[in-house]
Amino acid sequence: MARNLLILSILLLFSALTASESDQYFSKKISPSSLGHKKEKLTHLHFYFHDIITAKNPTAVQVAEAAMTNTSSTLFGAVFILDDPLTVAPELTSKMVGRAQGIYASASQSDLGLLMVLNFAFTEGKFNGSNLSVLGRNAVFSGIREMPIVGGSGVFRFSRGYVQAKTHTFDIKTGNAVVEYNVYVFHY
Repeated sequence: MARNLLILSILLLFSALTASESDQYFSKKISPSSLGHKKEKLTHLHFYFHDIITAKNPTAVQVAEAAMTNTSSTLFGAVFILDDPLTVAPELTSKMVGRAQGIYASASQSDLGLLMVLNFAFTEGKFNGSNLSVLGRNAVFSGIREMPIVGGSGVFRFSRGYVQAKTHTFDIKTGNAVVEYNVYVFHY
């Protein structure tokens, strides 16, 4: 019995030592400056999001629905894929600065509340080639909706912040909308 306990203790000790050594190869602490990060800054971005559902070339299309979606007052269960233009002014003809690409789904049975999973892919200026990722709830009929920025790439690596969305125009017949976005993002 004592011998078995001694063998078990040795095996557990060896197992713990082996795990500690392998953890060193899996992860290590590094300094942000080793990645070229300098002082963190706060940037404000302002643009308009054009969600075009009904047109010859829609930018958002429904790809799924639940059996009850068409009888639900909130379109519960509807899922859309989008590739919406982002412009500097509310007019679609104004300068495009990027695209909003992702998914939104009607995720509330009591109000029009969308689950938004978006990447803002920027195509202009110093943000060209950089992305911001947004994941949050969009209560469409609220005046200003706030959603978190959960990350980014390019200039926006290690970013965090939030977006504020405000409907600029909405056509109830077509479902087309222009939404004003104010983005506040911390990044290096």
